[in-house]
Amino acid sequence: MSLSRRGVLAAGGAMGALAATAAGAGPASAAPGRDSGHGRGRVRTGFDRLAADGYRMLRGQKVGIVTNPTGVTADVRHIVDVMHPDERVDLTAVFGPEHGFRGTAQAGGSEGRYDDPATGLPVYDTYLKSGQPLADIFSASGVDTVIFDIQDAGARFYTYIWTLYDCMEAAALAGKRLVVLDRPNPVTGRAALGPVLDPAFATFVGRREIAQAHGMTVAELALFFNAEFLHENPVRLDVVTMSGWRRSDFFDDTGLPWVPPSPNMPTPETALVYSGTCLFEGTNLSEGRGTTRPFELLGAEGIDHRWAAAANALELPGVAFREAYFAPTFSKFQGKTVGGVQLHVQDREVFDPVRTGIALLVTAKRTWSGFAWRPDNWIDKLTGNTRVRTMIDAGADTDEVVRAWQRDLSAFRAKRRRYLRYGG
Repeated sequence: MSLSRRGVLAAGGAMGALAATAAGAGPASAAPGRDSGHGRGRVRTGFDRLAADGYRMLRGQKVGIVTNPTGVTADVRHIVDVMHPDERVDLTAVFGPEHGFRGTAQAGGSEGRYDDPATGLPVYDTYLKSGQPLADIFSASGVDTVIFDIQDAGARFYTYIWTLYDCMEAAALAGKRLVVLDRPNPVTGRAALGPVLDPAFATFVGRREIAQAHGMTVAELALFFNAEFLHENPVRLDVVTMSGWRRSDFFDDTGLPWVPPSPNMPTPETALVYSGTCLFEGTNLSEGRGTTRPFELLGAEGIDHRWAAAANALELPGVAFREAYFAPTFSKFQGKTVGGVQLHVQDREVFDPVRTGIALLVTAKRTWSGFAWRPDNWIDKLTGNTRVRTMIDAGADTDEVVRAWQRDLSAFRAKRRRYLRYGG
C-alpha cells in the first residue's frame, strides 16, 4: 500500500479537515503545529479531533473499538461512554486487550467475553489472539470499521502496540477497515534507543523488528507496520493525528490526564524508566511489582549498598541511584524485605533509559553473587536477541554492550524517519 492511500486527519487548519498523506511527504509537511496557547491543555488527541469533526469518517459504518481505561477525553470521560449515546456514530462492539476494556485484570490476564454493564455493548476478548482467530472475532462482531485507541508507554515490550499489529493483520484478513486514534508517546518521540528485535525472538512482547524504545506514536507505528511488515496484505488504514503535540513533549507537557494503561504503569515517571528497567523481568531480581514504584525500585534478598554505589560510580547522565529496601506485596519476593536501588531521574532530557537498564544489569551481576537470568532466558525475548545476555555473562561493560546494537539501530532510525508525522 502506498502512503498516498492512507487517510490522515491532517493537523493544522480547521479541526476536522480531512486530507490524504501525500506520497513521499516528509515529517515536516505532515507535522501538526503547536496550538497558540503553549501551556497545559494544548494537545488534542486523535479522538478529540474525530469527535470535533462529528465522526464524519465513520458515517454509515458499524464501528467497533479496541480500547482500555486510557481511552478518555480531557475531562476523563471514557470515549466509549461518550460515543455510545451519540447518534452520529454507530458503535456496536468493544474489543478488550490485556488487562481488559475496563482494566480489571492484572498482568497476563484479560476480562473475557461479556456485555458491558454501563452501555450494554458486547465486549470481545482479543488478548493473545491474532491471525485468523482474531479475524473471526471481528467478522462475528458485525463491524465494518475497527478503531484503535490505547495509550502506549513507548517500549517495544509493552504489549498494546502488538495488539495493534495483530488487529491490523486480522482486520485485513476479515476485510475490515482500521482507524488509529493517536495519543502521545509519554516519553517523547525524539529518538529510538536500544537493540532492534531479531525476528527469531518474536513473541507478544516483540512481534517485529523495531527498537527497544521506538520513539514513535501508535499512529506512526501503524503506518510503519502497514508499509514495512504487512505490505503483502495491508489493512485499509486511516490514522487521526493529534494537534499540538511535539516530539520533544513529555506527557506532563501535554495537559492531558494520565490514566494508568496497566496496573504496573501508575505514572508517566514509570514509563520514563520502563524501557530500560523492564529488563529485570528477565532476571531473578524484583522489578518492583507489588510496590508503589514498579520499575523504579529493583532488588532481591542479599543485595546491599554496594549495588547503588557501583551504579552511581558510572555517572550515568540524568539519573542517580539510592540504596533502597522494600517488601513487594505480590510477584517476586512477595512479603519479604529485599535490598536494591531506586532510580531517581534528575534530568530527563539527557536520561537514556535503555543504557541505564544495561548498566544496572552489569553492576547487579558484578556486585551480587546471587544474580541469575530467568531459566527460560526471558531476557532474550525482552532485548530481542541473545547478545545482551551473552555479552554481560562474558564480562562486557555497559559501553561494549551498547555499541553492539548501534548498526541495527541506525538502520531502524533511518527507516522509522519516513513515518514520523510530528515535528519539534
